[in-house]
Amino acid sequence: MGEEYPHEVEPFSSCSWWLLGHVVSALRMRPGGRLVDLGCGRGGPGLWLARALSVRLVGVDFSAVAVALAAERADDFVSAGQAEFRQGTFEQTGLPDGGADGVISIDALPFAKDRVAALREARRILVPGGRLVLTVREQPAGADDWQTMAAHAGLEVEQALLNEHHHDFWLRLFALWREHADELRTELGERAAANLLREASQPRSVLEERPAFLMVMRRPDDT
Repeated sequence: MGEEYPHEVEPFSSCSWWLLGHVVSALRMRPGGRLVDLGCGRGGPGLWLARALSVRLVGVDFSAVAVALAAERADDFVSAGQAEFRQGTFEQTGLPDGGADGVISIDALPFAKDRVAALREARRILVPGGRLVLTVREQPAGADDWQTMAAHAGLEVEQALLNEHHHDFWLRLFALWREHADELRTELGERAAANLLREASQPRSVLEERPAFLMVMRRPDDT
């Protein structure tokens, strides 16, 4: 994928050095805290961040296949017991109230069946003052829509940062997905692979109409 992308992460998403650097900065987490990765897939971005920030990681994904693969990769990044992976959905993670110092979702949360409910769930599991950092690809007004949804969920939007370099990456990634469709189905399961391949079938013009944003949302201190 090029030198701008961390090979060890092996992402199925727009996980570049640029993105990881901004996520580290936005989370503002202290060593020893707990990071939750919603829609973790095979775990690469969350595991990389857990190592970089010296925090504990809980990855959540609906796919049992993805959860198993992520657990197998954990030892390549972090110490034994530093990361765990479990099945759950965006709207129902099964995690305790206020147990997460930070939450991430890299190119995943927009697939939630109910986006506001997913944001409410992220708020519920965050400590007061904790941050949710997510990536989205939307129509030009999409960032404003997420601002509205965040308000309904009780979250404050601190930042909506435009990623101006994502188009070429996605075109390369889509080509790889199509080329390795059978491997995707084996590693992620039919449902997750179908979602990715559906995305990969869209024409370049559609991609260019959907800017990519890194959004930072915060649970207020007094809630």
